[in-house]
Amino acid sequence: MLTRLFPANEHPVERALRVALGIGLLALVFIGPKTAWGLLGFVPLLTGLVGSCPLYTLLGINTCPVRRRG
Repeated sequence: MLTRLFPANEHPVERALRVALGIGLLALVFIGPKTAWGLLGFVPLLTGLVGSCPLYTLLGINTCPVRRRG
C-alpha cells in the first residue's frame, strides 16, 4: 500500500540534489541570515530521502530509471 502512496519516482541524481538543497536551506535556520524560511528545506530533504515526490505522483511524472515488472 505504501508503494502506491509513495512510488519511487525520482532519479538518484535528483534525489541527491534534493537532499543537498534541503540541508542547505535548513542551514539558513542556524547560520547565515537565521531565517525561519529555511524550514522549507524539510520538503526537498524528505522527498529526496524517501525517493518519492507527491507532486510528481499527482502529475504522473516519473524520472526514476528503474521500471517495475508488470
